[in-house]
Amino acid sequence: MARTFKLTNDQPPASEFKIDYQSLLNEQQFQAATQFHGPVLCIAGAGSGKTRTLIYRVARMLESGIAPDSILLLTFTRKAAANMLERVAALVGAQGKAVAGGTYHSFSAITLRKYGHYIGLSPAFSIIDEADAGDILNFLRSELGFNRKESRFPQKKTISQMFSKANNLEKSLTEIISDYYPQFAEHSEDLGRLHDEFASYKLKNLLLDYDDLLIFLHRLLSTSAEARSAITLRYRYVMADEYQDTNGLQARITFLLAGEGRNVMVVGDDAQSIYSFRGARVANILEFPKVYPDCRIIRLEKNYRSTRQILDAANSLMESAEEGFKKNLTTDKTLGELPARVRCEDEQEQAMFVAARILELREQGVRLDNMAVLFRSSFHAYQLELELKRRNIPYVKWGGFKFLEAGHLKDIIAHLRVIQNPYDQVSWLRVLLLIEGIGTHSATDIFGHIRQAVNPYDLSAVKARAKALKGLQTLSRMLISASGQVSAPPARLLEMVADYYFPILKERFDDYPRRFKDIDQLAIIAGRFASLSDFLTDLALEPPKNSVDEALAAEQSEDESLVLSTIHSAKGLEWHSVFVIHALEGRFPSFNSLKSEADLEEERRLMYVAVTRAAENLTISYPSQIWDPATGSLLARPSRFIEEIRQELLETWQISRQ
Repeated sequence: MARTFKLTNDQPPASEFKIDYQSLLNEQQFQAATQFHGPVLCIAGAGSGKTRTLIYRVARMLESGIAPDSILLLTFTRKAAANMLERVAALVGAQGKAVAGGTYHSFSAITLRKYGHYIGLSPAFSIIDEADAGDILNFLRSELGFNRKESRFPQKKTISQMFSKANNLEKSLTEIISDYYPQFAEHSEDLGRLHDEFASYKLKNLLLDYDDLLIFLHRLLSTSAEARSAITLRYRYVMADEYQDTNGLQARITFLLAGEGRNVMVVGDDAQSIYSFRGARVANILEFPKVYPDCRIIRLEKNYRSTRQILDAANSLMESAEEGFKKNLTTDKTLGELPARVRCEDEQEQAMFVAARILELREQGVRLDNMAVLFRSSFHAYQLELELKRRNIPYVKWGGFKFLEAGHLKDIIAHLRVIQNPYDQVSWLRVLLLIEGIGTHSATDIFGHIRQAVNPYDLSAVKARAKALKGLQTLSRMLISASGQVSAPPARLLEMVADYYFPILKERFDDYPRRFKDIDQLAIIAGRFASLSDFLTDLALEPPKNSVDEALAAEQSEDESLVLSTIHSAKGLEWHSVFVIHALEGRFPSFNSLKSEADLEEERRLMYVAVTRAAENLTISYPSQIWDPATGSLLARPSRFIEEIRQELLETWQISRQ
């Protein structure tokens, strides 16, 4: 007679949980937080508490006895993952921080260092950023003689963008050139050769760029059964946030990570998929039920941000969408004003209206930093910027250089990368060119010696001009000393580099005291890491955004500033009052999007994202006449997206001049 083994529920009784999940989550959030096994698709509408749901889901898993290191949380910024896991730890204790969390790229870097040997990849690889890639391409372009062509050859930044776009859109380089860079069609063959040389160079020098991290991880998971088994046995529960923003490669990686256990939850909102230009595929989230026909679909439709009036307009807009999961956002915030539809005579009147209305709202007690003006393209705000300056309304327009794009910090990091990888040619060339008397040609010759040397840091036998020899000797002493302590804390290694670099800094920059503060800030960041490899990987994957001065100014400033932002930059954020400007046919949607139904669908989603940034007050405005020099036509029709919103859901405003 066969024995019977009875499986019991793997979750403790509700009374054994420290957290009262049912009282802290709504019904749909609770379902998402307690469904651990099998594939789950969580459609999280705008403002529906997606992050809160993920946090409580991880907490519930830990309280149910699931090992923290078997849980993998993939997000689009490591800051988002870190914040989530800190909040998990606040709920259930330190084990929350033991959960594996990060971006696809940071997870790829960690995994490839541990398992890359299965596909012949050394764990000592360096990660190069866009600027490094550009320097390599410039070097290779020169080596191949493409700089000497009679017709204009694309610049290094353009070439880098071409190659990355081909990877992210998963198209051939020929297709990318034809679709996006037709002006360089005559160089297709040479660009193809440069692409191959670039790939060979990276492989030879143990270098991976951001795209390579995903490509190599996919190769590892898809070709090495042993590695895939080890990885999927370790990470038995996979969660992917913002799944509507994944590209094709990331979706396939997610599928492979889910493995035979198939304990995978993807979370996102197809209605907020707006990054196709970066390679994002809305099809990934739309086709998830086809990949997993037995998946459970959970919709988070209760919005905790916006008033019913704003949500009614958003829901009405998406009724015209040709594709997507149907959802109806609801809220308990029933009291509010109808969104305003404002027709202006021209751009100047639109700017005057927006500025005047902002001042009116400020008088009513709404802070400037709780208001935002959103637009399809950055140039749409030019006229408004002039008006804001005229009225002395302070504003910020998001963008600018990142912290590590400053030359003095790139110099410091180049030295550290040489200490980590003595055959990193890009970093060596940057380091050598800082020495007086060394130019590009001699730096290349010196690197040739370094590649052949028994000790690559010993530069005593290098032949160079007399004025360069002293600098080389000083550099060599520092590198020999630092490489002998490569296992030391990265802050200590950075201090050694900074001591060597200070005379160079003082010679090259008049404002060296301020720049040295940035190096001090970098040292503080380095102090958070146990190894040089971890530190450099962290910087390469997601560098800090602000310098010391900017960070201090942000902390100490009590001034309010209005936010001006493209809609793409505003995703995930919210304000009390939002102005969407230039809602004009030809501008929003743009003329380019009218050529493709898929592009037009994305433009509608972009408007949806803009509308759902508003909590209490929404204004959509458009100038009734604009001359468009690109098409040689007068733009005079309001955006079709305004027309798609049922008109009883909008309040029409008339502008009168006093």
